[in-house]
Amino acid sequence: MDGTLDENTKIIPQNTCKIDFIEDPDLFSYNNFFQNYLVTNNPCLFSAKFTENWGSRTDWVTDSNSPNWDHLLQNFGDAIVPVANCDVKEYNSNPKEQIPLREYIAYWRNYIKNNYLSANGCLYLKDWHMHRAFPNQDAYRTPQYFSSDWLNEYWDAIAGDDYRFVYMGPTGSWTPFHADVFRSYSWSANICGRKKWLLFPPGQEDSLRDHRGNLPYDVTSPVLQDQSLYPKSHMCCPPIEVVQEAGQVIFIPSGWHHQVYNLADTISINHNWVNGCNVSVMWRFLRDELGAVHQEIGEWKETMDNWHDHCQVIMKSCTGIDYKEFYIFLKIIAENRIYDLENSEFDSACEKLSNGSFVMSPGPQHAMFDITKIIEMLTFVMCNEDFQKLEQDSLSPPPDELMRCLKSAIAKHSLDTNKSSPEI
Repeated sequence: MDGTLDENTKIIPQNTCKIDFIEDPDLFSYNNFFQNYLVTNNPCLFSAKFTENWGSRTDWVTDSNSPNWDHLLQNFGDAIVPVANCDVKEYNSNPKEQIPLREYIAYWRNYIKNNYLSANGCLYLKDWHMHRAFPNQDAYRTPQYFSSDWLNEYWDAIAGDDYRFVYMGPTGSWTPFHADVFRSYSWSANICGRKKWLLFPPGQEDSLRDHRGNLPYDVTSPVLQDQSLYPKSHMCCPPIEVVQEAGQVIFIPSGWHHQVYNLADTISINHNWVNGCNVSVMWRFLRDELGAVHQEIGEWKETMDNWHDHCQVIMKSCTGIDYKEFYIFLKIIAENRIYDLENSEFDSACEKLSNGSFVMSPGPQHAMFDITKIIEMLTFVMCNEDFQKLEQDSLSPPPDELMRCLKSAIAKHSLDTNKSSPEI
């Protein structure tokens, strides 16, 4: 893939964040983002200009860049939201409870009045499915750069869960060290407030494991300096530190572990997403998770009936998905892309880069790319021994039939494109 920027693109390196800062929406194309950040799996920070027309930037926030309590209460007060206690560690996360938003806002306002102290601890509203609960709220629009979102496309298709969230928390609330679900991409937009991100490129987290192989809860803890507990911590590079201001959007690539702090009273909107650029990372994550299950219950392999089926059940309980559902996920995206190709016209004169490759943009060209990536993914999946142990009759259509349909769609569309191309 060509990584050349359009000549008018304005990307400003910032010493304070050490990742690229994208200033002007008018000078930054989808192809810029696709080639330089999605494909290369590198983070970047978008300026507040990218969100200035969002309803939430006006309605959810006061002129002083604080949460607009009255608006939030009037529109969402009775919503039941998940709230975590940042002061309590439960395994490697924080325990959550479900409470009405109006109750959380009452806590938050009192917390501020009491100089950010409370007997209840520091509470953080996290992973609220606001979009699913209030689909008609004109709070925001997903930026075009993040529009190739197979994960939420799949969940919308089966009317199930989604990976679109709202976070709200006071100064001092934080999220412990982690990588995102399925090792997906994520984007996070500050509606108000400020966040500090500590980012670690993929692989660095292995140096932070303790002598039992567990990742730390807090990468800033002095205990990581104890080499009897964390023998490789001295080998880890310092984190990339990013301060995200109100209105700005940060892109977190696949497999980048991170820890996040709210430096002010903050509201953010966050999506997790997977597409053709990182679906292989998701598959590798699932394979590793299943391998861990195999190791954990391997001693019962010879004595347990349907051992492989039990392993799939355990993996799904831990990750939220098993191999069969991963296949269904690929199938639904594949069917959608075949439909897209059959119902669109390919512009044979669309812009090309100097190396002859097409400029990537949403539309038929992207559908072709997606189908190509699904074919690659299916090839790996169908060769996997654990996938082959699934009850193949339960997979509809069978994987080889789906593969034929995808290859046929590519061939037909390529033929149609050649027919429509002008003679030279």
